Amino acid sequence: QVQLVESGGGSVQSGGSLRLSCVASGYTYSKYCMGWFRQAPGKEREGVASIDSDGSTSYVDSVKGRFTISQDNAKNTLYLQMNSLKPEETAMYYCAADPEGPYYSTGGYYCLHTTVGYDYWGKGTQVTVSS
Repeated sequence: QVQLVESGGGSVQSGGSLRLSCVASGYTYSKYCMGWFRQAPGKEREGVASIDSDGSTSYVDSVKGRFTISQDNAKNTLYLQMNSLKPEETAMYYCAADPEGPYYSTGGYYCLHTTVGYDYWGKGTQVTVSS
């Protein structure tokens, strides 16, 4: 049984930083994608960053240069370092696992930034950024 448990959320002022963690248990896939998503009230869940089993990372344009996704396989933990946070990034942040990824496309293998394919989800951690 796969379990994902997020932590590290909180309240920060605009321009501040937070590091989110996601501990995975019961996940034994050798090839995979792991992703961070966020959902603000009244909005759809959106992808933020992803990392595959080889350590290749991908980010949506809005967070490039400010967020860093990483993983510690020895600790079965996924991280999201978030710097220069903005008020509009206030949301519930979720980690998710896709055991079918990464997917081949022109130029190589990629993880998706949509919710499709991510079979396992944590319950989320709240991030609030005040102006």
